[in-house]
Amino acid sequence: MKGIIFFLVLTASLFSYSCKMDTEVARVDESYKFFNLEQVGWKSKSISHNFSNIGYTATLVPIQYYIIKNEGFNTPSKIDSIYKEHKQERVIEMEFRHGSKDDLLKGKYTHRDYENSVKYMAFQIENDFKVITALGDTISCAGVTFERNFKLAPFKRLLLHFGGIPEDDNIRLLYNDELFGNGLLEYRFNETPLKL
Repeated sequence: MKGIIFFLVLTASLFSYSCKMDTEVARVDESYKFFNLEQVGWKSKSISHNFSNIGYTATLVPIQYYIIKNEGFNTPSKIDSIYKEHKQERVIEMEFRHGSKDDLLKGKYTHRDYENSVKYMAFQIENDFKVITALGDTISCAGVTFERNFKLAPFKRLLLHFGGIPEDDNIRLLYNDELFGNGLLEYRFNETPLKL
């Protein structure tokens, strides 16, 4: 009788330990997946255009990148639930760079004084961006975050926010360059955004 009880206790403890190990292995696998994506690079596609010695680079960034930056790697299920709420949003990083690394907001490039150029980039430039979906819907920019670097970096960067875009939709970004006067630029993101 003691042998049977010992066997049952041993079996139960091994089963419990095995389940705990499976959970830990799954958590390590999910964390490794996020870590590996961070090392490889989160950005799914960058497209560049050059006009008048100014480089315009648009990069489609997976929404999960920003969720993980806020939430960390510790709660993959929470990241998935937040992603499900925001899966129709897109974030596009737009970078402007002068060929000689000069400050692009100077009057000789924008035909405005420096202060008005900064205000335009922070508050009005969102009106210059539109997204066209695969179905032909035109979606206006919902907001722009101007990343100020106070002349420490040789570029200016914006984060463009768009909503209401189907999850697996290929999009085109249209930029009507009112700031530098280089006309209409089109960026075709033909690949599906990176999914985790």
